[in-house]
Amino acid sequence: MLPKLTTMLPDQKLNALVARSAALERELAVAMPPEIYVKLAREFAELTPVVEAVKSYRAAQNELAGLVSLIADPSTDAEMRSIAEAERPQLEARRAALERQLRVALIPKDAMDERNVILEIRAGTGGDEAALFAGDLFRMYERYAANQGWKVEVMTFSEGSMGGFKEIIAEIRGRGAFAKLKYESGVHRVQRVPDTEAAGRIHTSTATVAVLPEAQDVDVPINEADLRIDTLRSGGAGGQHVNKTESAVRVTHIPSGIVVMMQEDRSQHRNRAKALAVLRTRLYDLERQKQEAARAAERRGQVGTGERSERIRTYNFPQGRVSDHRINLTLYKLPQVMEGEALGEIIDALVAEHQAAQLAAEETK
Repeated sequence: MLPKLTTMLPDQKLNALVARSAALERELAVAMPPEIYVKLAREFAELTPVVEAVKSYRAAQNELAGLVSLIADPSTDAEMRSIAEAERPQLEARRAALERQLRVALIPKDAMDERNVILEIRAGTGGDEAALFAGDLFRMYERYAANQGWKVEVMTFSEGSMGGFKEIIAEIRGRGAFAKLKYESGVHRVQRVPDTEAAGRIHTSTATVAVLPEAQDVDVPINEADLRIDTLRSGGAGGQHVNKTESAVRVTHIPSGIVVMMQEDRSQHRNRAKALAVLRTRLYDLERQKQEAARAAERRGQVGTGERSERIRTYNFPQGRVSDHRINLTLYKLPQVMEGEALGEIIDALVAEHQAAQLAAEETK
């Protein structure tokens, strides 16, 4: 675990990080059981950017100290002192920027940041237009994921009567998927003229997005006695096969009342496995919500509460703008955002705001 921040950057803590990184590098060069190697490799990967930030900060610090000594030395000639004094503000600014980067690197990481994601999008108010918007959002995330080198697999969906989705659930696999996408949970609002609107009036519709870290078996043990599993014939497209076989699976978790339906695969076994994965993730999210509710007051004023009832973003098509209400950010790049290209600008701004809030919180402790 990384140390907590203080108002200063204690040398002993930074030295301990550098020493630990060097020790891990030596250990990883020796043969060891795979499970131990994976654990140490992950720790080393986490420490590497921190150690690089320490080295850059210390180099700038030493350079500035040398410059200050040069200016203070009575033997320094006037021309050299003048040049050094002119360079000093730029070097001080660079040292301050590197110090902030180091403080950000030292912020304790969310243990879930490296997890894969279960993405759930559901049409909200607005009927057919809401379903179409839900489809647009899914394609936006799909393109953004492709740009990040992540893999997207649709687990289940229910189409709208005019297109789009009433609901779609997908798994997004890739390093750091949850770290970036976790800020997308909430109510997304669209303002545009639907294709079905003859009078050209602007309609407002919504869709809800839930981004959940994929739970692992060790996170949420599920008691088989708590499950009711029903098999039934798949519905929708699929030809004669789905009408003749009971490949669809509905899993009900009796204690919580959560129901998961999966029918996208022709294999009943695979549908059952997918349903249990979604169930496990939802149960894990429920437990996370309980824990986070206790810290809700502390989290308010940072990057929203993360609750799904919160309207987080508006997509205004007539004006070509996207506004994120949590950080008062507006981009007039709606087409690029919907293509997944400029979505990263919004996510990066949310990450930066969250980091700033974390730094402020750590430094007041």
